[in-house]
Amino acid sequence: MSTASPATAGQRKSPKAKIVVWALLAAVVAAAVIAFLVARGSSTAAAPEDVGQVVRENSRVLSKAPDEQAVLVEFLDYECESCRAAYPFIEELRTDYADTVTFVHRYFPLPGHRNSMNAAVAVEAAAQQGKYEAMYQRMYETQAQWGESAEDKSAVFRGFAQDLGLDMAAFDAAVADPATQERVELDVADGEALGVGGTPTFYLDGEVLNPESLEQFRAAVEAAATD
Repeated sequence: MSTASPATAGQRKSPKAKIVVWALLAAVVAAAVIAFLVARGSSTAAAPEDVGQVVRENSRVLSKAPDEQAVLVEFLDYECESCRAAYPFIEELRTDYADTVTFVHRYFPLPGHRNSMNAAVAVEAAAQQGKYEAMYQRMYETQAQWGESAEDKSAVFRGFAQDLGLDMAAFDAAVADPATQERVELDVADGEALGVGGTPTFYLDGEVLNPESLEQFRAAVEAAATD
């Protein structure tokens, strides 16, 4: 193992070194997303016409396109690292195709994640006050702080709601209401009926999307948005 010399140990990284570090981090994130998308290529998710519903009337619409040409649906888990890795790319697509692609989210908390259901319930409770987008973004932006914990992080999620200026009495009531978790479980049931086995799983215009790269993903969205 190499060690820094006394002359360099206390020095800060140069701007060029910082750029290299950020470039490497970006490459790692992109590689993680691509690896997951390739793995999704062998997904056993069934065609939507066979079983389940890809979108329901009460599905959470992240953004509605005024000139809708396509609908991209994501089954997600807020504690899923692959979902977090895909998050910046999906936000980029939202910006680039805001006018023509509607983005829809379906909750799919995985049983192996201690706080995934708690997070989904908190997001749904915030959504009931019109703060779905803000809460969803907060979850991914802070995932490294609470994800993969064996402890119940419900208090952390309540803190997010306070930061967003929500009516806390209404938020607490929604979190405690069994109907809120049932709403999440409805999405899970649809996902399971469709054959969704992991997150993130995407459907573009009702069909499972299994690209082998981010470029293929974007190309598929582009084609659907311009048909």
